[in-house]
Amino acid sequence: MKKKIIVLGSTGSIGKIFLNIIKRDLINNEILLLTANKNINELLKQVKIFKVKNIIINDKKNYSLIKKKLKTKKINVFNNFDSLDKILKNIKVDYTLNAISGLDGLRPTVNIIKFTKKIAIANKESIICGWSLIKDKLKKYKTKFIPIDSEHFSIWSLTQDIKENNIEKVFITASGGPFNDLPLNKFNKISIKQALKHPNWKMGKKITIDSATLMNKVFEIIEAKKIFDYKYTQLEILIHPKSYVHAIVKFKNGLIKILIHDTNMKIPIFNSFYSDFEKKIKTNNLDVKILNNLDFQNIDQIKFPVLKILKKLPDNNSLFETIIVSANDKLVDLFLNKKISFNDISKFLLKIIELREFKKFKKINPKNIDQIMKLSDYVSLKVINLDI
Repeated sequence: MKKKIIVLGSTGSIGKIFLNIIKRDLINNEILLLTANKNINELLKQVKIFKVKNIIINDKKNYSLIKKKLKTKKINVFNNFDSLDKILKNIKVDYTLNAISGLDGLRPTVNIIKFTKKIAIANKESIICGWSLIKDKLKKYKTKFIPIDSEHFSIWSLTQDIKENNIEKVFITASGGPFNDLPLNKFNKISIKQALKHPNWKMGKKITIDSATLMNKVFEIIEAKKIFDYKYTQLEILIHPKSYVHAIVKFKNGLIKILIHDTNMKIPIFNSFYSDFEKKIKTNNLDVKILNNLDFQNIDQIKFPVLKILKKLPDNNSLFETIIVSANDKLVDLFLNKKISFNDISKFLLKIIELREFKKFKKINPKNIDQIMKLSDYVSLKVINLDI
């Protein structure tokens, strides 16, 4: 019997990697639903290749365009995720990949869980802002969850069937981005072009800037804390410029495990779908040269001041995380539009989260998606209008 699959955000980099993986195995797999926002040309190619009968286009203009293009085809085109009940009815699919970027991915994540046996999530914002909502749904519908970020997938791989209280320390690695070796006195002249030139990974603009400020690693620590129910004191970041080691786990029995794989998101995505070595993936041979020079380093917090945020986070799930995510999103957008400097991203973010009106949210647990989205919109407007 074919595995039934859903891909949320199929036209982004993660979605395309996954579809490329299963393209040679269509005899065993069937895609029931693809979703996108604006890249309708790529979506139409995917619909044709994978013979997909259901698609969701969130953008209203593109929804109208693709509706006309597919008018003579037997393909169901929908405009929002309220259509999931109609599309899936009583079907429980085998695997769902959530590759939607940004906080827009939260509602689809929560809504799709009841329809799938397994969900693989590559959406940081959903986990950071709405993990308590996601966790409740996973438990209610007995849906298996696998994180797709290479660091969290590595932690998950290393700690399966091991109790949390047997883990002493977890180290998440960071390449250091394009500015790890840049002298501090040159940070005030960093250009957009320089910030978008990541040494190891090819990613979207937003996440590439987050990697340059190291905000991406702050987010990954928050994710790890929530996903694995760790304490922040159990989590640490190490600079590892080669991005060959993705996680290190130190156990209380003295053992230390590290997980290594090529600098390629194909590997965690492949392993989230195929289990128990049922399929083989072609990868590079073990790189002994890198192993002999792993070059781990501590982070320079003067260069990367966003790391100070980690000491300001509450231990409980709260709406404060939504404030951090939304403020950072808007500040990165302002930088990419040449409204603020690279250094201003960290400077203003640290200033914003210290505002009295936002500190109170550390004690407020998210109740629903609308509450999170409303707060996110408010924070974005506050950042734009704040005299920073």
